[in-house]
Amino acid sequence: MMDTDLFVAWFEESSRLIRRERDRLTRLDAAIGDADHGTNLDRGFSEVCKALADDPPGSASEVLTTAGTILIRRVGGAAGPLYGSLFRQMGRALRESPVTLAGFAAAFEDGVVAIERLGKATPGDKTMVDALTPASRALALAVRDGVGVHEALVKAADAALEGAKATIPMQAKKGRASYLGQRSIGHEDPGAASAALLLEALASVAG
Repeated sequence: MMDTDLFVAWFEESSRLIRRERDRLTRLDAAIGDADHGTNLDRGFSEVCKALADDPPGSASEVLTTAGTILIRRVGGAAGPLYGSLFRQMGRALRESPVTLAGFAAAFEDGVVAIERLGKATPGDKTMVDALTPASRALALAVRDGVGVHEALVKAADAALEGAKATIPMQAKKGRASYLGQRSIGHEDPGAASAALLLEALASVAG
């Protein structure tokens, strides 16, 4: 089971990892984007953590909804609306407390679909979807196989990381990177890289 404290810890650890990897994410974005992905996410997740500390949420749904709203309002570029939509949709989908793995997997899938619709992206377009979709599939398989929460989240994190690395040889079809055409080949997508960090953070706090 996944309680409210776990979801708060998820954002705290996500903020820590994003701050640690801020310069790398910005370098990745400098190669094929606006060179602000790391700094934008660092600021946004820091503000999420402050909001959660100032007004402690009463449920996992509230944690996710609060986080999503702040990211949409405070993070520039595409990342804010996209990650904000992910978390807000998850918050709408999660009504149980504490949260079961099956409930989380279903909500996560709903959140990924929300990103796909907003960004009009599919796997293979060289976006964060290339990390999030494999993670969602790994969670669904874990539910089917009856594995524990921590093991399932580790599988999801591993799948997200593999998905992010798989964007390196892709040519971007969506976002600013798509304007580069073949010059986008050979660079890891920064959104996929940050998505992998979020799954790594969740697996870490669930351990």
